[in-house]
This record gives sequence, structure tokens and C-alpha cells, in this order.
Amino acid sequence: MSTALAIAGVTAVLRDLLNDGLINRNISGVLGSSVTVSVLAPDRVVPASGNESSQINLFLYLVTPNAGWRNEGLPSRDTTGRLRLANAPLALDLHYLLSVYSNGDLHAEILLGYAMQLLHEMPVLTRDSIHTALNPSPDVGNVLPPALRALSDSGLEDQIELIKLTPQYLNTEEMSKLWTAMQSHFRPTAAYTASVVLIQSEQPARSPLPVLSRGKVDPVTLRDRGVVVNPGLVPPAPMLTAIVPPLHQPVARVTDTIDLQGHDLDGTNREVRLVNDRFKIDTVIPALAPPANGADALVQFKLDASLAATLPVSPYGVTVRVVRPGETDARETNRLTMVLAPQMTNLPLNVTRDGSGAANFTIEFLPALRDGQTVVLALGQQEYLPKSTGSPPTSLAFAIPGAAAASLLARLRVDGIESPIIDLSKQPPATPTFLNQRLVIS
Repeated sequence: MSTALAIAGVTAVLRDLLNDGLINRNISGVLGSSVTVSVLAPDRVVPASGNESSQINLFLYLVTPNAGWRNEGLPSRDTTGRLRLANAPLALDLHYLLSVYSNGDLHAEILLGYAMQLLHEMPVLTRDSIHTALNPSPDVGNVLPPALRALSDSGLEDQIELIKLTPQYLNTEEMSKLWTAMQSHFRPTAAYTASVVLIQSEQPARSPLPVLSRGKVDPVTLRDRGVVVNPGLVPPAPMLTAIVPPLHQPVARVTDTIDLQGHDLDGTNREVRLVNDRFKIDTVIPALAPPANGADALVQFKLDASLAATLPVSPYGVTVRVVRPGETDARETNRLTMVLAPQMTNLPLNVTRDGSGAANFTIEFLPALRDGQTVVLALGQQEYLPKSTGSPPTSLAFAIPGAAAASLLARLRVDGIESPIIDLSKQPPATPTFLNQRLVIS
């Protein structure tokens, strides 16, 4: 793969090849004047004096992603976004405009013909030509500008994919838009694409461990068992299919006992792992004792009140670790998402308005708030921001000026996650059954 210098390296190689081709064919003798090759923007080619010399200009006007290589090496990071799995290459196609300039009769046409012939005869930039162009002899290299000397470290000649030149035939509308955007007078022009440039980082990435064995060793043959195929529609590995909080709620709360449903979950040392990337939480909770029947399809764990200080309101990735019967190493299931919602602990609550008609009250809840979390209390259709936060942040003070007497269902929303107010265990409910989460203002 190449470095970030590869784009400039391709331009330098093309300029060098065009310049060498003009010298080998004695184009200066044919025209009777010197010929140069530049890599300037078209509006900078003709000097302010207006004296237009015989010149070929190669201008990089567009860079696009290469469709064949753009997904190579992905994903480059793990699900947390912190661990680098691979250095995915930046695959680019370079689009050039080759323009010719001259104030002599037919000079521009002669230059365009020779330039297009030269590029036609080199459809692929060979590694030798790249090495020669970017690594000049010491006598020449010592007088080059620093930018050109740095191109020898571009790695362009060593990248796995060779760079191919392809002519692109632009119609009059496309050509007109390009020259109008460049704010320059039109000159005879041909378009080319150089593909593909592969720019890759060299940062450390996660490396897979070597394979030491393929399965258990047979005690008779002393050879690895290899891959064992068990035909079936259900994979013979521990797997979670659903997370079921109490009352069929879509969210879990502190003190809830959670059912994890799946298959092949029976075994020993069963434990539940909760992971949250935002708050950098990775905690393990022992599973409850398995039921008498159906242990292979159910794992239960309890969110004890002691976890309220360590598990904030947020989504969590849930997996189960278990040592299957007949095995010695623990297996870990797939990951499902569980949302931990706030739970108000002092409801129902009766509030008496003061002399001014304002209702002042405090809502206590679990788990505790973390820095950066937003919280709002919804009473009926109205939302209220807290007046102050307790310490530790497990209580919030609210004030409602001019409150009317009412019995309102309360919902506490933390980072968009609301505390539940409906009992969903009755299916289908004839009428909604509300949990006793009311605030009564009198």
C-alpha cells in the first residue's frame, strides 16, 4: 500500500514520463521551440504578460473513490469504535485534464497528438517507471525541492495494485462546465483516469492469534478432531433470542428479575455480562439458580438495588457466559440490547399547593444520574425541568407555579428513556392498566 504522498507521486510520474517522451521524440526540434510539462491549475498556466509558450499541462481536477476497493478491509474498528481491527485502504481514482498551450500555428495540435500517443503507449505505470521517476540519481536528487524528494517515500511502486491509465471522453457540456469552473480560456484537452491509488495507514491493529489446534485431540490417533459438522436449522451453540423484563415491559428497571430466552443455555458457571460503551461499563452478574425444567432455554438474573450506583439509565449489550455440559471452556452468546429505564420510588405522591398556588415536590428515583445525562418529568401532557438535583443525584426537586388540582400520571425521562406507566402483561388489554405512578395535586 501507499502513503498519503501517493497522489502527488502519480502526478509526478506522469509528468516525468511525458517529459521523457517529448525529449526522446525530439519534439522541441519538430516545433523549433522548447517544450515544458507543467502540473498547474489551468488559470495559472498562462503568465500575466500573456506570452504563451509551448507547453503541456497535466491538472488533477477530481478524486473519486474506487468502487472495486472501497469496501476492502472493513469493518476497520470494533463495535465500540475504540479498537482498530484493520487498516482499511483509502482507494482512489485520479482524474486528470491534459491540456496543451502554444502561440505557434499547429503547435498545440502537434503537442496534443504526441501527448495522447505517449499516454496510449503506457496504459499501466510499471514499477520500474515509478521507481525511476520518484528516485532520481543522487546528482539530480540533491537539487530537487524538498517536496519532490519526499515522494520517494510514497510507496507507490510497491502497492499491490498497478496504476492503470484510461482515457475518458467528456462531452461538450462536461468540458464546458469544467473550463467555466476553472475560469480559464479553453485549450485543446483530453481527459484521463489513473486507477487505483491505495493509501493505507500503518497504525497498530488487532492481529488474529495463530491456530494451534482444530478441535480436541483424539486419544487414539493423537490428531486434531477438526471441524465437526452437525446438520440442523438451529446452531448447536448458546444463543439468546429475547430479553423479557417483568410485566412484558420493553424496558428493565432496578430490582427487576429479567428473563433471557434462547437455546443451549444449560450448563455450569452461568453469568450475565452487561456492556455499555458510552459509560465504559463492563460488569458481570451471576445468573439465578436454573429452573427445574427448561434450563437450556432460560437464564434469569436480578438487577439488585446495589447496582443502581454503577448502572445508569442507558441501553446495555447483554450476553450470557456458560460452560456447556461436557466442555471445560466457557462459551458466550450473541449480544442483545436491554434498555435500563428510571424507576421513581416515592410514587404515588400527594402534593399540597402553597399559598401562591405552586406545587413543590421532590421525585426520588433509581438509578443515579450521571454527568451529561438530561432529565425531564412528564405529568400528563406537560413537561417540567428539575429545579435542583440532589446529592447523590437520586432525587430531583420540581416546582409547578399555578398548579391546578389534578391526579396525573408521572413519567421520568432520562436521555429519552421513560419510566413505564402501563402494565403490558395482560394480552390483549381490554383497557390500559396503569401502574400506580401518580402525582396527586390538591
